[in-house]
Amino acid sequence: MNTFAAVWRSRVLSAFTGDRQGRPDWVEQIELGDDAGFFGVGSAAWAVHGGMATLVAGIRALLMQTLHPGAMAGVHDWSRYREDPLGRLSGTIQWLIGVTFSDTAMAVRESNRVERFHDRVRGSYVDANGVERQYWAGDPELLSWVHVVFTDAFLGSHAIWGGPIPGGADRYVGEWTKAGELIGVPSPPTTEAELRAQLEAFRASGTLKSDDRVAEAVRFIRNPGIARGMRPAYRILFGGAVASIPREYRRLLGLRRPWWPAITLTRAVLALVGSILGRSSTSETAARKRLARLGLLPVAGDVRSLG
Repeated sequence: MNTFAAVWRSRVLSAFTGDRQGRPDWVEQIELGDDAGFFGVGSAAWAVHGGMATLVAGIRALLMQTLHPGAMAGVHDWSRYREDPLGRLSGTIQWLIGVTFSDTAMAVRESNRVERFHDRVRGSYVDANGVERQYWAGDPELLSWVHVVFTDAFLGSHAIWGGPIPGGADRYVGEWTKAGELIGVPSPPTTEAELRAQLEAFRASGTLKSDDRVAEAVRFIRNPGIARGMRPAYRILFGGAVASIPREYRRLLGLRRPWWPAITLTRAVLALVGSILGRSSTSETAARKRLARLGLLPVAGDVRSLG
């Protein structure tokens, strides 16, 4: 691997896992454990969360999350995204990858970690009708919103830039209800149709709103504090995320679909990043090693993943 590729690989892995080799302690823990976890080889969750499209899905999910004023208030009041944007990102990825690829005990621990953080996130915000409301991050409405936009972002991005999903979209949405249940989401959608219906219900209810806080967050997501050498590729990924968002939500976000071929260029960037990351030891490889040790996988595989 040449010097440029090695530096870029280190920066990407550091951004998404907090470790230059992509093997932080929590990835090492995925090899441990006494069961197969909630998902496994051949699952829809492994297919979606192990793909390169997750790079775009994360951006799309962050953008969509800002549209609920309660969720935006929690981010504005409590998040350290301005001071440490990559730290917040790696923390979210730790939960995503942990629930997807670990054994059940680690998945529960990671979800409990998220819930403990939610317990102290409280405050007030002005809703779309100008009424001041109290919030806390464990509120069922906010949990539902974050879960729905997260699931929609990863499913939508994979549909554009990923491969086939075992069992299709319904199986992915149905499997990922487990992640929602682990953090207290009431009635998470179990099919793609339910996912679309719940997302539309938020929009139709007049709950969502765009204001100065949303504009500030969008500006930051567009230009986060990342290494200069990564910025051109990130701008393309950001453009791809915007292009993938339905028009009605882009309008609320104050964003326009890029005039340039964002979908095609994003596909090229994802292919480039995939070639740079290579077939290194990753969370999915660690999970396969655990399954092989437990006699649940005859031969350990080596499939690329971002975790």
